Amino acid sequence: MKLSIVIICWNDLKVIANCVNSIFQQTKKIDFEVIVSDNGSADGSVEYLREHFPEVRIVENGANLGFAKGNNAGIREARGQYILILNPDTVILDHALEKLVAFADTHPEAGAFGCRVLNPDGSFQNPARPIPTVSGYLVSALYLRRLGRISEAFASDVYQGWAGHSERTIGFQSGCCILFRGELLKRLGGFDERFFYHFEETDLCFRVWKSGSSILFYPGAEITHLGGQSVGRFPIKFALETYRSCYRFFYKHYGMRGLVRIRRVNLLGLGLRYAGYKLFSQFNRTEALQNRLKMYAVAIKWNLRLKPAEFINSGKEPNLGYEPLAPPPRMVENAV
Repeated sequence: MKLSIVIICWNDLKVIANCVNSIFQQTKKIDFEVIVSDNGSADGSVEYLREHFPEVRIVENGANLGFAKGNNAGIREARGQYILILNPDTVILDHALEKLVAFADTHPEAGAFGCRVLNPDGSFQNPARPIPTVSGYLVSALYLRRLGRISEAFASDVYQGWAGHSERTIGFQSGCCILFRGELLKRLGGFDERFFYHFEETDLCFRVWKSGSSILFYPGAEITHLGGQSVGRFPIKFALETYRSCYRFFYKHYGMRGLVRIRRVNLLGLGLRYAGYKLFSQFNRTEALQNRLKMYAVAIKWNLRLKPAEFINSGKEPNLGYEPLAPPPRMVENAV
């Protein structure tokens, strides 16, 4: 088996049909399998796939396990030399997976591969990201990212302004579509299941780099990514989940000092954004703006009350009425 395609699904009936159909339409020259790891969908996704795509292997998890644990359930079933992690809200274009696998075959030094990702209107949706650092977050918090075009001292994101037309190494690729060597992915243990939402692919790609492999971007393979189909329903809840994952990532890879520093930077950025939007709201009182202000206010209060050591050791956090999406893990070690 050359390629295993793992797709996580959570009530994604509206998009996953197009995704799976595009895979079969655009992948003819390599031996592949499609594995859908379903996180307890209640919208008929599983039934639809069984009726219209009987070739698809379905792993029924019975509940929303999150991105990491849900994908790992599919990865364990994968038999391919390569394993592709693919979002359900994507569409494969012009034999992209065949091209990406062919590129990977000619670059044995790399352990993972990214491709060119497009918005529905055909514009470039840059999927390349740098590995997060405190300094990079600080530049973004102070609204200095644009100065990166003038001086590397402000280059928090080295891919800013890049159109994705050249091969290059990247820190990591967003989890909507990323190809791994199967042996390496399984040796690394797949995704760290202590990350429920966000930073899952960041952590995994950082571990790919730490293993001695690199991550390459190949512009010759393109997909369309609709984006945000499953997570736009509870903005505050998911915003707080992002901070939880951020702090677990920084603790794991940079220790308690890294966590404390990034929390301060996040508070600085939140404060500046709240003040700016509050001023703007005096002239524009739209519902969207008010919702954003509320989200910033809740995030500021949560971060101010958070005690890093307690959060890491026991999962204890401020109770603001927004429960975590999953039981808190214990991050008992760092620097893996």
